Amino acid sequence: MTHVEDELNSQPACWRRAAAQAAAHGPVLPVPGERVAVVGCGTSYFMAQAVAALREGAGRGETDAFAASEFPHRRAYDHVVALTRSGTTTEVLDLLGRLKGRIRTTAVTADPATPVMSLADETVVLAYADERSVVQTRFATTALTLLRAHLGLHTAAVEEDGRTALAAPLPEGLVDCAQFTFLGRGWTVGLANEAGLKMREAALAWTEAYPAMEYRHGPISITAPGRATWMFGAAPDGLAGQVRDTGGLWIEGTLDPLAELVRAQRLAVAVAAARGLDPDRPRHLTRSVVLAP
Repeated sequence: MTHVEDELNSQPACWRRAAAQAAAHGPVLPVPGERVAVVGCGTSYFMAQAVAALREGAGRGETDAFAASEFPHRRAYDHVVALTRSGTTTEVLDLLGRLKGRIRTTAVTADPATPVMSLADETVVLAYADERSVVQTRFATTALTLLRAHLGLHTAAVEEDGRTALAAPLPEGLVDCAQFTFLGRGWTVGLANEAGLKMREAALAWTEAYPAMEYRHGPISITAPGRATWMFGAAPDGLAGQVRDTGGLWIEGTLDPLAELVRAQRLAVAVAAARGLDPDRPRHLTRSVVLAP
């Protein structure tokens, strides 16, 4: 078993721990009414997109998501939350350094022995969700669960769906598809983006991701027999039929969207295996992006 397989299989247990941890860390996480930015790089940026949509949708306050390198310094925020598995990512550390003493910051990380611990005002450590693999799975979903639980939006049913996602077989014919498109709405747009990234990292697969309604404004033209479209959450009326009319494979997300992401992670590993690739050794990637000064 690869590292990434071992780590993705542990996710429901990690989610349970993060949900319990959320209450203890409530004071260092954003409070209702704060104007918040959530930042990250790569996978963490896509989790930031999901968190921002969830928080604002729950009526807790204006919330934006940015790649750490694209943070708009002229905007006023009460609180910035940085997601960083390694605690060493250059863009995140640079941003926290610039914000220190100006805007309150909280970092969610997996490693307490890294520079992020001194640069952020507050930290939440998810050491049990750290990973050996380059390809992120459990840290990302556990950090999202921590913040989802902080909003009161996590339930035991999510963990049960996660176990179902690990046990149930993937849809027939999916692994053999030549192209994959992932769709989301609201907070699940970030999950769709992350599913596409997993497929590119682990399996070098041709993948795209869109807000579901935007898919009909051009991208649906890529859909054809031997290609798949996967919806995270409830699909817009009529979309499933439109995809089927193209001859493409339509995958309906029937589980909690976070559990659907677990299924997409499994797909990435399965496609990598079918193509003779090692998902623990993604091309041109390292576990943390540390740029030379």
